[in-house]
Amino acid sequence: MNRFRHIPPGIWALGFVSLFMDISSEMIHSLLPVFIVSVLGVSVVKIFSGVLSDRLGKRKALALAGYGMAALTKPLFPLAQSFGIVVTARLLDRMGKGVRGAPRDALVAELAPLPVRGASYGLRQSLDTVGAFAGPLGAIWLMLAFHGDFRRVFWIAVLPAFVSVGLLAMFVHEPPDSLKSEKVLPRIKWRELGQGSPVFWFVVAIGAVFTLARFSEAFLILRANSLGLSNDFVPLVLVVMNAVYAASSYPAGHLSDRRDRRLVLAIGGFALILADVVLAQAAGIRGLLAGICLWGLHMGFSQGLFAALVADAAPAGRRGAAFGLFNLVSGLVLLVASVLAGVLWDRIGPAATFYAGAICAGLGLIGLLAHMRTPLKPRNPIVRTL
Repeated sequence: MNRFRHIPPGIWALGFVSLFMDISSEMIHSLLPVFIVSVLGVSVVKIFSGVLSDRLGKRKALALAGYGMAALTKPLFPLAQSFGIVVTARLLDRMGKGVRGAPRDALVAELAPLPVRGASYGLRQSLDTVGAFAGPLGAIWLMLAFHGDFRRVFWIAVLPAFVSVGLLAMFVHEPPDSLKSEKVLPRIKWRELGQGSPVFWFVVAIGAVFTLARFSEAFLILRANSLGLSNDFVPLVLVVMNAVYAASSYPAGHLSDRRDRRLVLAIGGFALILADVVLAQAAGIRGLLAGICLWGLHMGFSQGLFAALVADAAPAGRRGAAFGLFNLVSGLVLLVASVLAGVLWDRIGPAATFYAGAICAGLGLIGLLAHMRTPLKPRNPIVRTL
């Protein structure tokens, strides 16, 4: 437990900010149709907000705006009298997520001491993921308690959203040496993100390959259906996956502070290969459960690691843009991967979809291991001008 004492209070606060907002979001969204809003629009907003946070030097303000926008949409769900209002609320909520993502991730890098940077990203990701499975579980319990009264559940879901915003406003403070608004940075030049090292672009590329291999988690639910899991228990697929994800994120980040992050990420890549193969060959619920757990392990050993690698590789004054670009590429690739996975599923079958994912993950793992010959030199100081 001593290792937790080295993580700044601001990191804990950001983690709980994510936790409470995810509880609120998932309690609502687990009861709504999936994919109302496309990935693309949110990804574009992420890169815009990241660039803006670099130019203004106000990471917290933009993160607060994003979380605040999401919180303000929550009352629209219980008040909605038409599908149009639901769609509008969902769109604004996702836009808020796009606004907050890159500035928040860049703020974590500025708050966390370099020796615990991986653990800090892992902790924030872990708490975020706790919210992702606590929300649906809370929604199920409340729906049973209120006899299927959606609006009462939605009103209760409003509360953790505003708790999230309050935590961010009161307990997260930008470090005194971070970029300030008295001098606006010059217009972004993308080549500057890889200035002095190609590592940042490698992180973007390897992240894209693993995203292509992973596609949408909706296919986990489809696989559960195809293996005969009752519709009543299908939501538990994501609960189990997120539980493993949450449990493994912090240990993976902590380990990456003591070992080459790429080696820890390679463990995640190997877990994805195993998950795809197991899900492709699964003949019953046991195989499904094993594959879902391995999928969650991959998420725990990859998502926080990618954030730490972006923070390590990008110039400090361009971290917002770096996270925005990484998220944009990942979002576009996820959209393409999901379309391709759907085509394979419809034309050949579930096994082909997961075997294709395993092949992509294998290629990413080979590239990752080959790149380990290149030494990493994390960037830590704040860069005011470039």
